[in-house]
Amino acid sequence: MNIESPQVAVMTGGDALVQGLKTHGVDTVFALPGAQIYGFTDALARNTDSIRVVGARHEQTSAYMAFGYARSTGKAGVFSVVPGPGILNASAAMLTAHGCNAPVLAITGDVMSSFKDRGRGQLHELPRQLEILQGIGKWAAHIEQPADTSWKVARAFQEMSSGRQGVVSLQASWDFFTRQGAVQHQAALPLQPNPPVDLDKIDDAAQLLKNAKSPMIFVGSGALDASTEVQQLAEVLGAPVVSFRGGRGVVADDHPLGFTVASGAKLWAQTDVAIVIGSRFELLDIRWRHRPAGLKLIRIDIDPTEVRRIDANVSIIADAAEAAQALTESVLRTGVPKHRTDEIAAVKATAEEDIQSIQPQLSYLKVIREVLPRDGFFIEEISQVGFTSIFGFPVYKPRTLVTSGHQGTLGFGFPTALGVKVANPDKAVISICGDGGFLFAAQELATAVQYGINLVTVVFNNNAYGNVYRDQQETFAGRLLGSELVNPDFVKFAESFGVQAMRVSSPVQLKTALEQAFAADRPVLVEVTVPRGSDSSPWKFLHPNF
Repeated sequence: MNIESPQVAVMTGGDALVQGLKTHGVDTVFALPGAQIYGFTDALARNTDSIRVVGARHEQTSAYMAFGYARSTGKAGVFSVVPGPGILNASAAMLTAHGCNAPVLAITGDVMSSFKDRGRGQLHELPRQLEILQGIGKWAAHIEQPADTSWKVARAFQEMSSGRQGVVSLQASWDFFTRQGAVQHQAALPLQPNPPVDLDKIDDAAQLLKNAKSPMIFVGSGALDASTEVQQLAEVLGAPVVSFRGGRGVVADDHPLGFTVASGAKLWAQTDVAIVIGSRFELLDIRWRHRPAGLKLIRIDIDPTEVRRIDANVSIIADAAEAAQALTESVLRTGVPKHRTDEIAAVKATAEEDIQSIQPQLSYLKVIREVLPRDGFFIEEISQVGFTSIFGFPVYKPRTLVTSGHQGTLGFGFPTALGVKVANPDKAVISICGDGGFLFAAQELATAVQYGINLVTVVFNNNAYGNVYRDQQETFAGRLLGSELVNPDFVKFAESFGVQAMRVSSPVQLKTALEQAFAADRPVLVEVTVPRGSDSSPWKFLHPNF
């Protein structure tokens, strides 16, 4: 193919990367510029008409914003930071995104190609960086020449979005980004095909369900795009659908069969068939622990390695929506178990009454739910209110509750919420933080102001790492170490960045403040003062068998 062909052009590695992102429909990149990626950020600067670039004050925030963007939309979140300390700073967010099966692409640099693998200690050199990136995520590659770029970008998107989604990374040497070469355009590659649904196994599962007296469905992140099919299966079976974290909203909490872990735990002992869709199912052996006698287990997961981690009576390796639809059809042919509508309603009502003991968290969550629109986004944090939201905050749509999943990454919430708001500028987005977690990335208030990210952030200030404080008090005879905090005046702190700020001390005051905040059309911070040690422990609903 000759050099003048429209499919081939001479360009820098940085330009080739940008071209590859455009080919894959990327409209936003979260980037913190630095020497090794100057060529890439300059290429982005010349393409701001088609790709918005959002900066940050810390590499970790760039990656968290990409995670929030991806998690809330299902589309690829892309970020770029310098190698070595830059990518290591971002690694906590990458690990969080990968654990939550979010499609995130990391782009980073490396030492000059003439110094690669020589151990000369060039700026930001990280030995075996590519191996580290491969260990954090699903796939990673080094781009040697501009000519390799289009293909490597296409492969990255194919790996990231096929099957069980996750984090992928591309790295290139410092000089690659400004080096010119002939680049052939590569169209987006088709996704790898989903495993075909094994209809014999589907029928085996339907036979188990035919005589089930107390079936229950459990959903995780792998079911986020199967809401319609899961709800249909649940209604045919008359089975509650339990979501712990990742699957919240797959079936709305105000649906009669939408269950949290608090209500699900009340039916667990009598459950005879558990259908687990797109979930690690940590409730089985980590949270609830005691497996009901004679329990039959059906697992549906697109990842063949996942279904091998827990022994099941029937394991179906398939896309969640496709398998749930097939199972519904098979159940209708085979026989539908008797519904227990009244029992399920009574259990759900009892659980709702029980959790009201977790105060003041439930009262604050109630007013947040009243103010936040049904399709608004709620980003929790590792905090007393965040823990309580797992079972105490009603969720109505998939992806509208964003968590850090099993990683439990303290400090993820506020920077992730910035990315959610960037991805959903016309939706209400609220970030719920504890004082400890918020200060991991509080400087990003500057980012919110600079880029017009009109996020509403609520900081619950109890001057403590609340969980650690409680554990030290109750388990270690009150020997406190590192759990008591000295905080700034959060209102003055926020105002110093140009953020509107308010302070409240009751749920009623919070409701008024939130109504004002969502109407403000600017970044707003609300501090909620909470006396240290006054929060009820939510753990009896999260770990009832501890």
